[in-house]
Amino acid sequence: MVSFSSFSQDQPRGLAVNDKAPDFTAKDQSGKSINLKSLLSKNTVVLVFYRGEWCPFCNKELRAIEDSLKFITQKKSIVLAVTPEKQENISKTIGKTKATYSILHDNGLKIMKDYGVSYKIDSLTNLKYKAYGIDFNSANGTNGANLPIPAVYIIDKKGKIIYRYFDADYHKRPTVKELLKHL
Repeated sequence: MVSFSSFSQDQPRGLAVNDKAPDFTAKDQSGKSINLKSLLSKNTVVLVFYRGEWCPFCNKELRAIEDSLKFITQKKSIVLAVTPEKQENISKTIGKTKATYSILHDNGLKIMKDYGVSYKIDSLTNLKYKAYGIDFNSANGTNGANLPIPAVYIIDKKGKIIYRYFDADYHKRPTVKELLKHL
C-alpha cells in the first residue's frame, strides 16, 4: 500500500480516556438501526474506526477482531465498526473480513467528527490515491475525500471511554490481546 501523508493542517486529536462517549444512531450493513446508548445498557462497546474496504491494514484489523470475537463477547462486550464508505463497499469489507459484527456507515461523518477522528484528504494526496485506483468520491459517496484516523475506543456501560487507541500511522493497529486487557 502507498505510504504518504494524507493530513490537512487540521489534524484530528480524538477523544481521551475518561471522556464521555457521544451517543449516536446509525444503520448497519443489514439496515438495522444501531444506537450506542441502548447497547451500553447491557454491554461494553469496542468502537473501531476504519478507512475503507480498499485498505489492507483495516481489513487485517477487522479480520483479527472477527477471528477473536468470541473472546470479546465472553467479556460482555460487542464490537461496532464505523466507516465513511458507502453501503456497497461495506459489503466488500464484509466479504474480505468475514465480519459478523455491525459495521456502520457514517452518513455525513457525524460519528467520526463527534469522536474527533475525521480529516479531509489534501488534494495532492487525493491525486496520489487516485493513481492507485482509489477514488474517495466513488468509495465514500457524499462523504467524499474524508477518512478517520485508525482509532479504537472502548466504552463502558456508563458511557465513559476507558481505552483509546489513536495513531495517525495507518499501518499500526492495536492487537486483540491489547483490547481484551481493557475489557
